[in-house]
Amino acid sequence: MEKTIVVTGAGHGIGRAIAKLLSAQEYSLLLLGRNVEHLESVRESLKNPSVHKSFSCDIRQAEQVRDALTESGIQSLYAVVANAGIGGENHYSKNDPWQDVIDTNLTGTYYTIQECLPLLKKSPEPYKKIVITSSILARLGVPGYSAYCASKAGLLGLMRSLAAELTSDNILVNAICPGWVNTAMAQEGLQGFADALRISKEEAYDQAMSQVPLGKMSEPEEIAQLVSFLISDAQTSFTGQTLDINNGALMP
Repeated sequence: MEKTIVVTGAGHGIGRAIAKLLSAQEYSLLLLGRNVEHLESVRESLKNPSVHKSFSCDIRQAEQVRDALTESGIQSLYAVVANAGIGGENHYSKNDPWQDVIDTNLTGTYYTIQECLPLLKKSPEPYKKIVITSSILARLGVPGYSAYCASKAGLLGLMRSLAAELTSDNILVNAICPGWVNTAMAQEGLQGFADALRISKEEAYDQAMSQVPLGKMSEPEEIAQLVSFLISDAQTSFTGQTLDINNGALMP
């Protein structure tokens, strides 16, 4: 039976890499994200693009997630990769993006999973999987990133609660915490770091990597490989776990 997987934030970065790898492994994908043009570009690049579907969807709105699932016509789900999120600094002021970051990263992930749960429970597979993309900043405090750190830490609490709640349905729930990954979001962060210190972006990169034992960023494709394992049939024992993938930047 065809195994269908929802991937949110699939239009770029880690989500795009996850979609490409999973499509090569013969899964059927439902790609969700805000920018339908980016999603369609990804879908068309996948193996057998006609078996995959994409829908513009703002995960801050539960009804949009519900509508996308209904319109897709899928009858059951094997897995959900809740990857969508936004980053950037926030500072307490009239224009503080705190609520938008929390609504997207934490509440949006909660809505996504809750709307997908009925379809996961309908799957005949012995185990179903949920993987949540958190961040190394769930474990570290960074000045100016209170919303991002709080939202990503909240995802770990959400993951543990759901893992305990869904064991009777054989739904395994885990989270990954990437460190620096070579994505547009990371490059924007480096540029902001460089601008703040009035140094070049290359110098900012060198400074950032000096704090990473392996001295490098991960590539999105490597993160995708970890996600692929967590949702594979080979994995039936990980649930309620946080997997750190950060080139040694944090060794708890």
